[in-house]
Amino acid sequence: MGREKAVASDSAQVIVAMKGHPGTGKSTLAQSIAKFLRCPLLDKDDVRDSTFLLQSSNPPNLLNSLSYDVLWRIAFTQLSLGLSLVVDSPLSRRSHLDRLLELAASSGSRLVVVECKPNDEAEWRRRLERRGCQANADAGWHKPSTWRDMERLLDGYDGCYEYDFGEVVRLVVDTTSNASFEELLSGVLEFIVSHSRPSP
Repeated sequence: MGREKAVASDSAQVIVAMKGHPGTGKSTLAQSIAKFLRCPLLDKDDVRDSTFLLQSSNPPNLLNSLSYDVLWRIAFTQLSLGLSLVVDSPLSRRSHLDRLLELAASSGSRLVVVECKPNDEAEWRRRLERRGCQANADAGWHKPSTWRDMERLLDGYDGCYEYDFGEVVRLVVDTTSNASFEELLSGVLEFIVSHSRPSP
């Protein structure tokens, strides 16, 4: 990764937007990307986790929307400081991508999307349910912990999760492939660096 690190230092401001369902390895990958780029990692679940005390008196959809509003506000502040960002959220609706496009345009940043899309559903299911067994009441209480929960979540999306990305550069990563995590990460970093170089 030495070559990539050298190239990254010459890169333009970039927003790396993660996309993927729970249990796909999205957050693990996001953390490694942010560590490599040495930039802030904004995790939508960090905000959502903090709404637990409001859950009993507010609709979940309202709290989810509020979590995104807070996420965009924090992202705007970091971008205005000239920082690159990794934004970790499911990016489950086109409106979320549109908001990131607005932030990129207002800050002169490049937007790239890294989507974690496991091809092996059985392995994805094992990972999701293993994570569900390890979860505690203080974090991740709103995430699906069983495959049935995941199916309900997908049903609730009603297909809106698949949408047209237009000209936005996107890399789709099979996080259940036989490649090692280091190999996956290396490919993702190469993709990010190659699309965040300043224009001549």
